[in-house]
Amino acid sequence: MDNRCHCATNSDLLSNPILYNILSQMDNSKPSQNGFNYNSMTHRCNCELRRTVCLKRPSEICKEASAVLVKTVHFMKNLPAFNQMPTTDQFSLLKSCWAPLFILGLAQEHVDFEVTDTPADSMLKKILLNRQERCEMEREPPTMAGVSKLQSCLKKFWSLDLSPKEYAYLKGITIFNPDVPDLQSALFVEGLQQEAQHALSEVVQLLHPGNQGRFARILLTASMLQSITPSLIAELFFRPVTGQADLLELLVDMLFCR
Repeated sequence: MDNRCHCATNSDLLSNPILYNILSQMDNSKPSQNGFNYNSMTHRCNCELRRTVCLKRPSEICKEASAVLVKTVHFMKNLPAFNQMPTTDQFSLLKSCWAPLFILGLAQEHVDFEVTDTPADSMLKKILLNRQERCEMEREPPTMAGVSKLQSCLKKFWSLDLSPKEYAYLKGITIFNPDVPDLQSALFVEGLQQEAQHALSEVVQLLHPGNQGRFARILLTASMLQSITPSLIAELFFRPVTGQADLLELLVDMLFCR
C-alpha cells in the first residue's frame, strides 16, 4: 500500500513570498545549525491518512473521557483475581489492555464526540519557535483515519446494545489476555479469560435466547479494539489534560495507589 501523500503542492511557500525568498537563499540540502530542517516542514495535507485532527469540544469531552478512565482503572482494581497476580503481571496487563478497556468504557457510557482539523501553525512560527522538534517527532498526532476507525468501532458496539453484564464479561476477556508477553501467571490468566468467555456466552443465551449469532458478533466487534492504537487515545483525549506527562505512568499511579 502506498502511504505517500499525493496532495503535496508548493502553495504554502508560494502564498508566503517573503518567507519563500528567505528560505530559497538558504542551503536546504542539510539541517540548519539549530537542528531544524526546512525541507522537512510539512504542508497542510488533506489526505485522510495524514490529516491531523483534534476534539471539537475538548473541555467537555476530555472531562467525560477522564471519568471513563477513572472507572476503567477502578474496574481493574476491584477484580480479586487481578489483585492476586504478581505486580509485574498486573503492570503488563495494564499496559496491554488499558486502551481497549477504555474504548469499551466509551461505548458503555455512550461518549459521542466530533473532531475538527488541527489548527496549522504559520510557517514563521515554525521557523522561529522550532517547537521541541524531537519531542514532536516521537508523538503521533491523531489522524482522521484513526479517529474514523475508533468511531466505527464505537458505532458497532452501540448497534449491539450490550447489557452491563455483557460489558463486564467482555472487559474481563480483554483484561485477562494470556498472549501478553512474559507473564509469570500465564496459565492462570488463560483460565480467567476462558471463564469470562463462558460467562459471556451464558449471559448472551439468557438475555437473547433467539439470537444465535450474537455471541460471535460481540467477539468479532471486540477484535476491532486491537486495531486502535493507545497513542491515538492518549493524544486525542488526554494530551490536552496531561500535557507532556506520560499517561501510562499516571495509570500505574492510579492502579497501585491503595
